[in-house]
Amino acid sequence: DRDVTGVQTCALPISAPPPSQPTDAALIVVGIGVVAAVAAVAGAWWLSGRFLRPLRAITTTAQEISATNLHRRLELTGPDDELTQLGRTLDGLFGRLEASFEAQRRFVAGISHELRTPLAGQRTLLQVALTDPDADTASLRSACEQALELGEQQERLIDALLTLATSERGIERSAPLDLAQIAAAALAERQGLAASQKIEIEASLAAATVAGDATLVKLLVTNLIDNALRHNVAGGSASVLTTTASGQPTLTVVNTGPLMPEAAVDYLFEPFRTASADRIRRSNGHGLGLAIVRAIADSHGATIDVNARPSGGLEITVRFPAA
Repeated sequence: DRDVTGVQTCALPISAPPPSQPTDAALIVVGIGVVAAVAAVAGAWWLSGRFLRPLRAITTTAQEISATNLHRRLELTGPDDELTQLGRTLDGLFGRLEASFEAQRRFVAGISHELRTPLAGQRTLLQVALTDPDADTASLRSACEQALELGEQQERLIDALLTLATSERGIERSAPLDLAQIAAAALAERQGLAASQKIEIEASLAAATVAGDATLVKLLVTNLIDNALRHNVAGGSASVLTTTASGQPTLTVVNTGPLMPEAAVDYLFEPFRTASADRIRRSNGHGLGLAIVRAIADSHGATIDVNARPSGGLEITVRFPAA
C-alpha cells in the first residue's frame, strides 16, 4: 500500500495478548473462600438446630399435654439461656395447672358426695315409710320431718357453694368497714353458743378499717369465729383480736382444740378437706367455711397466716391491705 506521500507502508495484523493463567496463590484464595463458605453454612445449620431443637421439644410436648396427663414436663437441659428458662417457666405453669385440675376433681367429688348422701337418706326414709304396712300418721309425720331436715342440709350446702362462687368472683362494691365493729356484732350473736359449749371468749377489738364488700368481709369474720367455736373443746377458749399494724388492718382468731400437725394446716382451706387430707361429713358444717374465708381474702388482696398451736387449736391471722 502507498500513502499520499508515496511511501509504501505495510499493515501487520495485531493479535490480542494471551489470557492470563490463574496462579497458585489465586487458587489458594478461592479454595479458602469455598471452605469458609461451607463452614459458615455448616455452622449456621448447627446453630439453628441448637436453638430450634428446644423449641421443637417445647412445641411437641405442649401439644401432647392435656387434662389427662398434666404430670408431663419439658425438663429441658443445657446452658442456662433464655430457652432453658422458658422451659422452666412452662414446667411451673404445667405444675400449677395440674394442681388446679386436681383440686377441681376433689371439689367435684366432694360436692357429689355431700349432695348424694342426703338424697339417699331421703329416699330411704320415704321408701321405708311407704312399704311399712303398719305405718300410721305419727310414723309418716316423723319420716316427713326427717326428710325435710335432710332437705335443709342440701339447701345450706347449696347456699355455701353459691357463697364460695361469689367470693371467688371478686368484689363488686367497696366501702370502708371496721373489723372491730363486725367482730363485736358476730361475738354478741354467738354468746349463747359459746356458753352452751363452756367456751370462754376473749376480745381485744381496736379500730381496723378495711376497704371491701360489707357482706363478704362480715362472712369472713363470722366464719373464722364459727370455726374457732365449732372446732374447740369443752371448757376451752377463743380470742379475737383486731388491730392495725404497719398500716394494715389485721384480724386474728385463736382457739383451743385438738392437736394439729403443722404439715396438715394447708388442707383446712380446701373444700371438703380435713387435717388428715381426707374428706369427711360434718354434722355441723360442710367443710366450706375456711375455703370461703380464703376466697374472700384473695378477692380483697388480703393474706392469711395459719399456725398450729403446740397446745392444740389454731391461730389464724388475716392481714388486709391499707384502706
